[in-house]
Amino acid sequence: MLVLGVDPGLTRCGLGVVRGTPGRAEFVEAGVVRTPAGLDTAQRLLRIETGLEEWVKRVRPDAVAVERVFAQHNLMTVIGTAQAAGVALLVAARHGLPVATHTPSEVKAAITGSGRADKAQVGLMVRRILRLAETPKPADAADAVALAICHVWRGSADARLAERLEVERRRQTAATAATPRRAQPLPVGAVSVRRAA
Repeated sequence: MLVLGVDPGLTRCGLGVVRGTPGRAEFVEAGVVRTPAGLDTAQRLLRIETGLEEWVKRVRPDAVAVERVFAQHNLMTVIGTAQAAGVALLVAARHGLPVATHTPSEVKAAITGSGRADKAQVGLMVRRILRLAETPKPADAADAVALAICHVWRGSADARLAERLEVERRRQTAATAATPRRAQPLPVGAVSVRRAA
């Protein structure tokens, strides 16, 4: 599975690509889409959309993982992050890609074993898991790589489980359809009426 991780943000939208299966991950690339703070919000979102489109067309991921926006003290930061996350969801949907959202604590737990790990711990584990000489930079790119690893490990397992459940559901449906229906007995006191030919 090849996953594009997106750490949404208006100033820097982190992107990280990882290939792997649960327990194994290989680094492909990382970067950011930057927008100037003085630019109109609509134009900033357009630049993020253009950048994401370029990455999706070039990388051709199997899935997209986006950080789920959570409440912060700075309302303007939350709004900008949510808008950038919405753009990432839109680009994924446009290309027919499965998309998942993961909270920061889910990502931290998947990468370090603790949902309360700090950025330095996450960066260190990203480097170790992917056997890199250094942590991807800037931090937004490293966070996007962590998201991609999280999804490779969790998303692959979830997809296999969903596939098994679907196979079982189809098997049960086919078995039910193949079973001949038996005539139901009439309730006590009911009268069976037949029309004359």
